Amino acid sequence: MTATPIRLGVIGLGVMGRRTFDQALQHPDFVVTRAADANPAVVAALRAEHPDVAFVAPTEVVDGVDAIYVATPPSLHAQYALQALRAGVAVFCEKPLAVDLAEGREMVAAGGVTAVNFPLSNTNATLYLEKAIPDAGRLLGVDVRMTFPQWPRPFQAPAAWVGERAEGGFIREVFSHFAYLTDRLVGPVRTVQATVDYPAEGSEVAARGLLRAGDVSVQVSGYAGVAAAESYEWILWGTKRSYRLRNWVHLSTSDGGPWTPVELSGDGTGAESTRLSLFAQAIRGTRPADLADFADALRVQEAVEAFYA
Repeated sequence: MTATPIRLGVIGLGVMGRRTFDQALQHPDFVVTRAADANPAVVAALRAEHPDVAFVAPTEVVDGVDAIYVATPPSLHAQYALQALRAGVAVFCEKPLAVDLAEGREMVAAGGVTAVNFPLSNTNATLYLEKAIPDAGRLLGVDVRMTFPQWPRPFQAPAAWVGERAEGGFIREVFSHFAYLTDRLVGPVRTVQATVDYPAEGSEVAARGLLRAGDVSVQVSGYAGVAAAESYEWILWGTKRSYRLRNWVHLSTSDGGPWTPVELSGDGTGAESTRLSLFAQAIRGTRPADLADFADALRVQEAVEAFYA
């Protein structure tokens, strides 16, 4: 028997919101019935393209839906998520969970069906590492390294908040992915010591941190506006085998010799459509292991916001 499609509302139709909106329109588990965005021009264009979707005020999206997807700036996540959860509506939210820690904790305490859009939750590299880490021997540490010649990155230019101190910065926007990956594969993350350097205006240009993932040390470094190519590197150091994930999808391993590429099935990426499928499973009563929830995202938020404390 075919399951009844889940009625989905979308709040926020910027870069990430539009991507997931488009995926949800084609997804067999969902029917997009309501949507909202703060930009009237975006709403007008999409209303013309999708007459079957009701474009309403953000606070009205929860009316008559089973679930919402929230892709607003982070400071608004709690407002819309809590409204939905209190109405018994499931919530799929962009990361970071929130900027204010009290709001993040309130979002977790609200209960309900929740999910957070961490792409590394279900990439082929993550699923491979989850099975392979027992072969690493004793885990000695994790290194996370990031460089950005430009911040915000060009595709983020329409979202001015990404480059501002209040809600943006590469620790929130990018390191949070690797904090989640470390928490998922190694142990619960917590920040021991961290600093960020700011320019005269805007979000951080340098960040350094020492964290723990369970009993394992995690070292973080990142630079924005630096004369170097954009790069992301996550390395897990083990006594028998180490693993390196570069630029999201390129996984390699070493047993003491040169790094050797790991052949992964598929394209190595986790698509929004696959996480929507996992979200549908959660709504229907089966909690998928490869989907982050609000409790997972709160641990990440606590580790991330310690950089800015």
